[in-house]
Amino acid sequence: MSILELKIPPAVVLVFMGVIMWFVADLAPELVLVIPGRIIMASAVSLVGIALILAGAVAFRVAKTTVNPMQPGKTSSIVTRGVYKISRNPMYVGFLLILLSWAVFLSNIFSFAMLPVFVWYMNRFQIIPEEQALLAKFGTEYITYTKSVRRWL
Repeated sequence: MSILELKIPPAVVLVFMGVIMWFVADLAPELVLVIPGRIIMASAVSLVGIALILAGAVAFRVAKTTVNPMQPGKTSSIVTRGVYKISRNPMYVGFLLILLSWAVFLSNIFSFAMLPVFVWYMNRFQIIPEEQALLAKFGTEYITYTKSVRRWL
């Protein structure tokens, strides 16, 4: 187990990545993209991201299981309803959409280049350890779910 696995709350990773995106955009202002309607586009993408996060959290509450991503072993059930029919990690997809909206707002190539870094980090240090804990706790029930629903989208 790596020292970073399940150690940094995903919301903190989101904010940290947003700051890095702003910083790299500021370092290379010559790499600005012209995105017509960028404010409206960024707002719309952000709202979809927020909706996914809220829908995921509500589904966890309805299922009466933990929303805390730092302790997946405390999960009491596998949530497969609602947005969890289309993604095993809709809240992380929501975070990615918020970062995408920030990249659109910043309109800088380097900001967009940070999006795959976020996906890699979340896969390696958050999602894979969560999946290992769920597999250990729920076994074949979890395997069946992973075969029918994708990790991201």
